[in-house]
Amino acid sequence: MSLVVSKSLPVVVRPSEPVTTATKIMLSPMDKILSNVAVRALLAFEIPIHEPAETIKRGLSRALVYYYPIAGRLAAAADGDIYINCTGEGVTFISASANYAMKEIMSSVDQHPPDVPATAVLLELTANYSAQGVSRTDPLLLMQVTMFSCGGFIVGVTWNHALADGFGMAEFLQAVGELARQLPKPSVVPVRWDESAQVMPPSLLAACYQIARCLPLPNIVEQNITIPWSLIRHIRGDTDGQTCSCTMFEAVAAVLWQCRTRTVMCDDRPDAPTVLYFWVNARKYMGAKDGYYGNCITTNMAVAKIGTVANGDIMDVVGMIRRAKEQIPEQFNKDADMAIGDQLSHWQAGYDNALMLTSWRNLGFEDVDFGGGKMARVMSTCLILISSCQCAWCAYLAKGN
Repeated sequence: MSLVVSKSLPVVVRPSEPVTTATKIMLSPMDKILSNVAVRALLAFEIPIHEPAETIKRGLSRALVYYYPIAGRLAAAADGDIYINCTGEGVTFISASANYAMKEIMSSVDQHPPDVPATAVLLELTANYSAQGVSRTDPLLLMQVTMFSCGGFIVGVTWNHALADGFGMAEFLQAVGELARQLPKPSVVPVRWDESAQVMPPSLLAACYQIARCLPLPNIVEQNITIPWSLIRHIRGDTDGQTCSCTMFEAVAAVLWQCRTRTVMCDDRPDAPTVLYFWVNARKYMGAKDGYYGNCITTNMAVAKIGTVANGDIMDVVGMIRRAKEQIPEQFNKDADMAIGDQLSHWQAGYDNALMLTSWRNLGFEDVDFGGGKMARVMSTCLILISSCQCAWCAYLAKGN
């Protein structure tokens, strides 16, 4: 399809009121690890609202009063330590319109030809950093609101990962929606610095650092993969009101891990290891305060033989993933260094068959409402890396229901 997106010139949105609070916000160790990574999310809304771009821009300006660090810039102290300088310089905002109905765009993303990357369409719906990547002088957040001929609209948000993880950005966008709907203040009081959320075992930080060094991924081929609901329900045993045998994430991760392992496996190496890494919201394990929107994530892995994953029963693969999830709380115990050290040694050993997953379900994006009801779909770039290390980063695209 020939998508034409007409974009206005970028404008700067600043806090709607003067901010007289702290001028310097320290970054947590995890924030610093991710400070060179840009994240992109798109929220699709089917029900029209009055002047979407102007309505959301007003809500954004009001939200920056409460989330004032987002209007700042990254800076470095004399010792090289990175922090957010609360300059109030603002964020970038673009108003746009497209020449198709939104359902046509979504259909093209879901059913794109193999030689046409789905993200070629999605990139038109977001404001993006330069090809050279994120710099300290760039705004910490970019937003684009694209209106479609049907009246629906998509809010595309791009941000420096040092600012927030997915849960934190969903919290901020909920606040933008609440203020766009003329609520007097956000329902959640934001917290940008939380001492309790900064305490992570050094070995766990080291493991996360080694993995995060792969981001952004080089030499990638971008794909959009749809897993049928019928397959997910079959794996979960979700029929006739029966109790589901696994979570949505476990079912989807098992399918992706097994299918990809079958694709890359060599018949003469069935006993070689295959690794599944996944990122997890760690707020409940770290005791973070309500409203904390900095990075509060951890990672864990499931390891198995290639032949076991590729040829085994799908429920056995689900079981491997579940056991890896159950080990996550142990990472924060005082005796966790040995287990985390094993994880780090596995990564440093350079497994040549690793899959990295992150799920965007249940982060709070589904609760964002700018005035016409909650979103119909949240999307992000889904990256499949075809390279010597055979690594991948997949964002699970979640429907609103």
